[in-house]
Amino acid sequence: MKTLKFIVIAFITILFVSNSYAQTTAKTTASKTESIKIYGNCGMCKDRIEAAAKVAGVTNADWDKSTKMLTLVYNPAIVKSDDIQKKIAAVGHDTEKYKADTKIYNSLPGCCKYR
Repeated sequence: MKTLKFIVIAFITILFVSNSYAQTTAKTTASKTESIKIYGNCGMCKDRIEAAAKVAGVTNADWDKSTKMLTLVYNPAIVKSDDIQKKIAAVGHDTEKYKADTKIYNSLPGCCKYR
């Protein structure tokens, strides 16, 4: 009887652990890659844009100065593309959907001004 009780408890424990692992893995592997046009000019812009884009849920953010394209790898269950673009606009860079506030844009260094 003790053996049967032990086997049942072990079986339930294994089911619980494997189910928890599957849910955790699904959340971490559900990533999306997206390219977004972000306006800027130089290496300082690149640093500022990438830093603003690296919020919770973003695993990679790479802005290309020549194409003005930001390549994002993120988990849409954690963060939305619009939220990332708002963060970038908040530091002075226009995106496809959001324009940076004029006061913040004007405070950028001269080499970063693109308007």
